[in-house]
Amino acid sequence: MVTSAEIGVIGGSGFYSLLDDAEEVELTTPYGPPSDVVTVGKIGSRTVAFVPRHGRDHRFPPHRIPYRANMWALRSLGVRQIVAPSAVGSLRAENGPGALVIPDQLVDRTIGRVQTYYDTSGAVHLPFADPYCPSGRSAAVSTATAGGWDTVDGGTLVVVEGPRFSTRAESRWYSANGWTIIGMTGHPEAILARELALCYTSISLVTDHDAGLEAGEGVTHEEVFAFFSANITRMRSLVSDVVQALPNERTCPCGSALDGIKLPFDLP
Repeated sequence: MVTSAEIGVIGGSGFYSLLDDAEEVELTTPYGPPSDVVTVGKIGSRTVAFVPRHGRDHRFPPHRIPYRANMWALRSLGVRQIVAPSAVGSLRAENGPGALVIPDQLVDRTIGRVQTYYDTSGAVHLPFADPYCPSGRSAAVSTATAGGWDTVDGGTLVVVEGPRFSTRAESRWYSANGWTIIGMTGHPEAILARELALCYTSISLVTDHDAGLEAGEGVTHEEVFAFFSANITRMRSLVSDVVQALPNERTCPCGSALDGIKLPFDLP
């Protein structure tokens, strides 16, 4: 029997207990293996594939994650919608730890990551003005709000290379630009999803104020992990609810992102 899934979740190791009737699937892709074995199971009536973004033992730092392999592996299983929870820092004083941001914009400040599948055999130019799935965002916002989260509908996620945190000057600059949150893993996931005609929705939990804010101190690895770990049960519940709230049929523009474009190879 061929294992398949309709929805993908990319997250940390705390999400392993998310799925019922789970089985592990080892996959290979033209871009190497994904971060780890993919776990496929059920959330309610939905079939879901889970990829641990950093690997089970957190061996991949943000700039070394095999992003292309992860996204390709999910599509090869039949996934067409992706939910991506992550920990972020806040660039706004009013959004403190515990706030949940569902961003609608992205700024790429990475410097060394391959962020396309179409880097040989001719260029493929895709629109990316709105990087996140509108249907997925709507489901996430309504679900989080109904669940009592301090939900921020919209905002800009700036993605930095890592693995270091920002200097105070960098953080102040990001904030002065009007950006909302800062993280290290939301890109190139979003553009790779678009290049595969997948829906991609970011669910960002604020764990700290970034260093450049008046309310912020120097960010530490320990405080970020401690806060996210303390909220992992609630985040698992939220992701489960969002997955079940996603539409059964896609009517958003994401699925037609490649229409009319001659691709240099076949997609899985």
